[in-house]
Amino acid sequence: MAKLIYVNNVSLDGYMEDERGAFAWLPMDDEVFVVYTDLLRSVGTFLYGRRLYEAMALWETDAALAAQSDLMADFASAWQAARKVVYSTTLAAVSTADTRLERRFDPAEVHELKATASSDLTVGGANLAAQALEAGLVDECQLFVWPVVVGGGKPGLPTGMRVDLELLDERRFRNGVVHLRYRPLGQ
Repeated sequence: MAKLIYVNNVSLDGYMEDERGAFAWLPMDDEVFVVYTDLLRSVGTFLYGRRLYEAMALWETDAALAAQSDLMADFASAWQAARKVVYSTTLAAVSTADTRLERRFDPAEVHELKATASSDLTVGGANLAAQALEAGLVDECQLFVWPVVVGGGKPGLPTGMRVDLELLDERRFRNGVVHLRYRPLGQ
C-alpha cells in the first residue's frame, strides 16, 4: 500500500500563511528546492484543496516559471507528471492535465487510492490534510519549518485534534530551514 504524506511549509510559530494569507516569507533556495523536487518526483498523485491547487497549477499553465532555471524546469516536470485530485465545492473546472475534480473528501475513496497506487500520494492544504488525519489516512507528515515568526494566520497543522507523532528524520539546510519527517502513532 502506498503512503499518504502530508507536506507543508510552516513558520517557526506553526503557520502556513500569515494573517493576510501570504506565504511569500519563504526564502526559497536551491538546496531546499532540490529536496522538494525529489519529493514530488517520488509521488504519483497529489490530493489538493482548491487554493493550493490554484497556486500549484501555475507549474503547468505558466511556461515562464519553468523557463527561469533548470531547477524550476525539473520541478515543473515532476509536478506535471503526477495525477491530481482537487477537492472543491466552488471550483467550476480544473486547468491542468491528468486532474480530477471532486466535490467532497471521501475517506474510503482515498483509502482505495492508497491501496491501488504504485507510488506514494501527498495531501496538501490544511483543511484537506485535517480531514485525512482525522480519518487516519496520513502515514507521514513532512514539515519544512522556516526561520520566521509570522505572529498569526492559518495554522499548518489541524487545531482541535490531537495526533501523537514519532520523529523519523530531520535535516537542516544552510538557509535555516529544518525538514522534519514524522509518522502518526496509532496508524
